[in-house]
Amino acid sequence: MKLGLLSAILEGYSFEEMIDIVSGMGFSCVEVACWPKGKAERRYGGVSHIDVEHLDQEGAERILSYCREKGVEISSLGYYPNTMDPDQGKREACISHLYKVIDASALLGVNMVTTFIGRDQTKSVEKNLELVKELWPPILAHAKEKGVKIAIENCPMLFGEDQWPGGHNLMTTPENWKKVFEILPDENLGINYDPSHFVWQMVDYIQPLYEFRDKIFHVHYKDIKLYPEKLRRAGTMAYPLEYMSPKLPGLGDVDWAKFVSALTDIGYEGHTCIEVEDKAFEGSKERVLDSIRLSKRYLEQFVI
Repeated sequence: MKLGLLSAILEGYSFEEMIDIVSGMGFSCVEVACWPKGKAERRYGGVSHIDVEHLDQEGAERILSYCREKGVEISSLGYYPNTMDPDQGKREACISHLYKVIDASALLGVNMVTTFIGRDQTKSVEKNLELVKELWPPILAHAKEKGVKIAIENCPMLFGEDQWPGGHNLMTTPENWKKVFEILPDENLGINYDPSHFVWQMVDYIQPLYEFRDKIFHVHYKDIKLYPEKLRRAGTMAYPLEYMSPKLPGLGDVDWAKFVSALTDIGYEGHTCIEVEDKAFEGSKERVLDSIRLSKRYLEQFVI
């Protein structure tokens, strides 16, 4: 396994500055955030370390040359929108940019895109599965033509009022994974596995590694801390952020020794990237850098 970082936490740094940090801290890979240029719609979203819209062969060669010089491999191009947004204009913009991310991943020889499948938060699971049938076959066909794999992260994107009631991502549980994979049996569609999201959903985050071993294309290291006293008062029907909080790996409730042990059981030898979303470490740029250092130091017990 290779240990890396999702670059979204390094907002405000140029591509080269970001790679310098990743290399200087001893990471072997990086998942590069590739949102459209412009204002972020949410925390940790909207970061763009590669402008895929204007990337050409010369630009790709510069990027790859700099990565080789610094000893850092790009694990994936990351873009996490809602491709099934109920607003037709937003939906089309998300899908359009996703195509550009796929093209850029192929141009760079990365051949991996990490993303969400999306969800119309106002519709049932069944209605959203119908949307999957409608919207995703052309995307996957394009990715296949380009030789690119698509890895869907299992974050529900349901944290507060803005995402209520259904959230912005359908592929949130093993049950939904199974349903989507039955609709889309494409070999280039898989999972970007983040165990933290299963913690607050009360889902087993170990067993699905074995069940979906052939579909795990990429892995995120992020933690979640549940607050039992808050959960007892608010209940599971409350907004999730009322009773849980994203934390650095090792500061939440994921048993990372068991998780990485299961990854070794299934023979996973791919990229694993730290995702930092801990509000306790947002006070300054140095505090953010400290959060990355702490996360790496902790995970090096299990992944070198």
